[in-house]
Amino acid sequence: MGSLRTPREAWIDAGLRALATGGVDAVRVEVLAKTLGVTKGGFYGYFSDREALLTGMLDTWEREAVDDVLAEVERADGNALDKAQLAGRLTFSNDRLLPIDLAIRDWARRDASISERLRRVDNRRMELLRDAIGTVCSDPDEVEARSLLAFCAAIGSHFLAADHPGRTREEVIARAGDLILSRGVRDGNRPNAAGQKR
Repeated sequence: MGSLRTPREAWIDAGLRALATGGVDAVRVEVLAKTLGVTKGGFYGYFSDREALLTGMLDTWEREAVDDVLAEVERADGNALDKAQLAGRLTFSNDRLLPIDLAIRDWARRDASISERLRRVDNRRMELLRDAIGTVCSDPDEVEARSLLAFCAAIGSHFLAADHPGRTREEVIARAGDLILSRGVRDGNRPNAAGQKR
């Protein structure tokens, strides 16, 4: 009986782990083979070259980070805002997805094709936020601004090193989420630039 081949998914998963911990330069066939405890010959049964592996990794990341998250959100109970918050937790509080997402953001700074892939993913995430925030806010400019703030808080909090005296980061993020996603002041009763109510 012949030996079992290492599944294609194992190569992709090992590649995503390498990407998350060391960036795209850490994704090397020889290193992945050693990590998997196999020879690199099996790699070429699934992938023509390293670029094909990277494409497979990106496809898997996009499916897990968007399609699978949105499917889980769709099955969940709650209103649109609850579902948007769940999507954020599934993506940016997830021990698997968050490091991959951050590594892809770093990679996208140096590679236009990765930047375009990231833009597509982020646009789908922003659409979810717009739809959710649109249920409590009718001003399209405010919906867009709140969606941006929510997304920036979700990602930026992982780069911010500041302390929050008397509060945990989680408490501050939760309060920021409440402010961004709340019904807030009625559209017709918002102060204008001079501080006067409309």
